[in-house]
Amino acid sequence: MQPTLVAVAHGSRDPRALHTARALLERVRELRPRLDVRLGHVELNEPLLDDTLSGLSGSAVLVPLLLGRGYHVKRDLPAAAARAGHLLTRVAAPLGPHPLLVEALYERLLETGWTPAPGSAVVLAAAGSRDPDSAADTRRTAALLSERLGGVPVTPAYASAAAPSAPDAVRALAARGHHRIAVASYFAAPGRFATQTAAAAQGPAAAPLGDHPALARLLLHRYDEARALPLDLARPELLSA
Repeated sequence: MQPTLVAVAHGSRDPRALHTARALLERVRELRPRLDVRLGHVELNEPLLDDTLSGLSGSAVLVPLLLGRGYHVKRDLPAAAARAGHLLTRVAAPLGPHPLLVEALYERLLETGWTPAPGSAVVLAAAGSRDPDSAADTRRTAALLSERLGGVPVTPAYASAAAPSAPDAVRALAARGHHRIAVASYFAAPGRFATQTAAAAQGPAAAPLGDHPALARLLLHRYDEARALPLDLARPELLSA
């Protein structure tokens, strides 16, 4: 029996977030029909992660639908795994940084009609965290996206807990002479932070990553990556990006 893949979303009061997570998992099931794929939330939405795990037997791999290392990945998911003592449980690395994630960001930008050109720049709008590893992961994704865009400057910005904010990042890029500034939404699903940072755009604002096909492939990659490791090494801080 393959371990159950438990995708762990943060949870949101925005009803579109739950719909988006379910749509993403349908893509995962299409790619691997025989795999048992479940959803659990850290907070705010049902099913909560503890409830999902309580209904399983055998083994499971928790794959965070989160984009970098932070409190939820480092503390909440391992704690939930420890509470599910009836399961053999591994915790996968967060989705980012990874080239597949960058490809999804790139294509979401192109969907707005924005294309790289002289004077272009991008603000990579993320949720933000006080964890320095989370900020490092966002900066790495910004650098990878800049490479994918052929060297267009990409500046990370944050909705909370870190600086600069998206409006400040847009203003700083404009002061440096960039007049074609797009906002890339570094959010897994719609919600308050995604809406807030999109409002800062003076130009196009991309949609959240959502159920982009590259995310479905990446979710399975993280599952396979964690499944291949011994249980004592299957911790997100030990998995390479």
